[in-house]
Amino acid sequence: MIPNDTIITPEIVASHGLKPDEYDRLLALLGRTPTMTELGITSAMWNEHCSYKSSRVHLKTLPTKGPRVIHGPGENAGVVDIGDGMAVVFKMESHNHPSYIEPYQGAATGVGGILRDVFTMGARPIACLNALRFGAPEHPKTRRLVAGVVAGIAGYGNAFGVPTVGGEVNFHSAYDGNCLVNAMAVGIARTNAIFTSEATGVGRPIVYLGSKTGRDGIHGATMASDVFSEGSDEKRPTVQVGDPFAEKLLLEACLELMATGAVIAIQDMGAAGLTCSAVEMGAKGGLGVQLDLEKVPTREPGMTPYEIMLSESQERMLMVLDPAKEAVARDVFIKWGLDFAVVGHTTDTGRFVISMHGDVYADMPIQELGDQSPLYNRPWVASVKRPTLAADSIKPPCGTLEALQRLMATPDLASRRWVWEHYDHVIGGDTVQLPGGDAAIVRIEGGAKALAMTTDVTPRYCFADPFEGGKQAVAEAWRNLSSVGALPIALTDNLNFGSPERPEIMGQFVGCVRGIGEAARVLDFPVVSGNVSLYNENKVTGNAILPTPAIGGVGLIEDWRKTASVAFKASGHAILLIGGEGSHLGASIYLRELLMREDGAPPPVDLTVEKRNGDAVRHLIGSGLVKACHDVSDGGLLVAVAEMALAGGIGAKLKAEPKGVPAHAWFFGEDQARYVLAVAKDDLETVMARLRDAGTPVQQIGETAGRTLTISRHGSISLGDLLKSHEGWFPAFMNAAN
Repeated sequence: MIPNDTIITPEIVASHGLKPDEYDRLLALLGRTPTMTELGITSAMWNEHCSYKSSRVHLKTLPTKGPRVIHGPGENAGVVDIGDGMAVVFKMESHNHPSYIEPYQGAATGVGGILRDVFTMGARPIACLNALRFGAPEHPKTRRLVAGVVAGIAGYGNAFGVPTVGGEVNFHSAYDGNCLVNAMAVGIARTNAIFTSEATGVGRPIVYLGSKTGRDGIHGATMASDVFSEGSDEKRPTVQVGDPFAEKLLLEACLELMATGAVIAIQDMGAAGLTCSAVEMGAKGGLGVQLDLEKVPTREPGMTPYEIMLSESQERMLMVLDPAKEAVARDVFIKWGLDFAVVGHTTDTGRFVISMHGDVYADMPIQELGDQSPLYNRPWVASVKRPTLAADSIKPPCGTLEALQRLMATPDLASRRWVWEHYDHVIGGDTVQLPGGDAAIVRIEGGAKALAMTTDVTPRYCFADPFEGGKQAVAEAWRNLSSVGALPIALTDNLNFGSPERPEIMGQFVGCVRGIGEAARVLDFPVVSGNVSLYNENKVTGNAILPTPAIGGVGLIEDWRKTASVAFKASGHAILLIGGEGSHLGASIYLRELLMREDGAPPPVDLTVEKRNGDAVRHLIGSGLVKACHDVSDGGLLVAVAEMALAGGIGAKLKAEPKGVPAHAWFFGEDQARYVLAVAKDDLETVMARLRDAGTPVQQIGETAGRTLTISRHGSISLGDLLKSHEGWFPAFMNAAN
């Protein structure tokens, strides 16, 4: 072991994100003072981003198995059987802190990282989605963050050649000091050609593949497990720099190499770079790992072992290869113009040994670094329940149609066209439904079978009641997939919260996870992958983000031609409301945007009703009886109808609210388990009979007609005026002078 030329002080330990008791644990583990390289390795492996030390105890309660599930959490991405020898591979992951510090590269490398998670499993990516949260529009940083993040997502995804087909963009002052950038990728693989990260066999070569290692991204994983302070801009060097063209080459080289049978195990170098990938491969296989760092391709001179091990340079992979096929593997990567270097080998020692030019810089037990990192069951307190608001206690600020027009122009309900037109959403030629609907649809290899995908969460519900909010996030993803006719088969999650060291924040986390778990069980919607992002708050102000457990849902469609979209298709169709009357205004968009109130309990979620109603709607769509479908969510019933009208350019005539229900509650209440359907008049009796037989509440609330939205006793508004309000906010916001 080399002499430790740096005195390890408490200040150095703290700068690496280790608590005093964790450092004591490291001392006991080693039986000596660590080297700087060992301290850096430990800080990377034991931070929240890599170890899930504050969340693992709760994540274990989630349902992760099912008849279709091939690989659940624990691998680079979840793998789910979709029949015909094929599987869907998908995951969602955060790049929040890097995107706040350097929006373009933070978002771009977030996309690159999640794509690697998917093709590391042997899948070819077919789609990307995202879930973005920004601060209040009037905050001085918001416009710059939006512009940089959207450009970064577009710049990487478009150049790599994968369509970005869906997502969310929302605004709230709670994100002023900490934006959220959650990236999701979906790929297709053969079920007999899935690759994992578990190393097997002693003495097998460990091979470094892809781009060279630089000094970008050092301490990136540690930075992602810290709160922001005044000096956050100084962390800019911890943000990685991406190259989508190099990643495209890496994808093709990896898939070609996998087909040769040379790959024993594979892991992308994401958070904590070479450290995390090597430790995870060895720990999962119960093996030791020896790395010789002088063999690592570097792009900067004089890089130290500490820098090489902690660099998060992009577009890199680590593989364990069949020794007999090393030459074949080398030829593949040379062909694609990428680095290929044998940098170590597997051992039977159970140790993680790092050397350079004959000097040993780290010698540590690998298991404790990997799956035996610190585990905390942190104290938590449940959120205080808010009272349910009676609809008739809320005085409307204006008339129904004025309220609608104002809502359609608010930051959270305005058209996202400005965002998604930056993305190439049709590259590959298999995108069936474009962004802007309930869920995107992408065909599989040009055939009839397709996948639907969506991202969803309502943070204001999660803040008001974490348990109900967690349930609702899963239920809405399930509804959005059902709305296009897809069978929801599995989900991924990205759990974004503040500091787990604050009991009230930990209470939000526990409540949301329990809600997600209950909904996933009842809806038969297992959690197969995910990510936890904690410490999303500002140290100076003490403000944490709203609890934001983003859900990425995937659904299966046997024939994409038997699907529905949100757009009204023709005049003269009956408009049906599935799921009963609504009047719940607590924690609603209406209450927040028009009355400036963020109070009241969120709408309760009855999961049995969700499943019954969603199953009924999906069966109707599959029977070809539905011309258009949209779930009722943010903004309530009237916003859903308006969005359907604007999408199709066809208006509607609606009945007034039922007796005993205030107009503003009927039109803008956000009660759950509801859908709006448009059906042909000739099919109306059949549809009504099927819904009655299924025990699903249904009523006709109007019909499609003309180019206006007309409500009896409330007047009319032209679609042109509504469209102007809906489409105008985002371009005006982004084009405004700084």
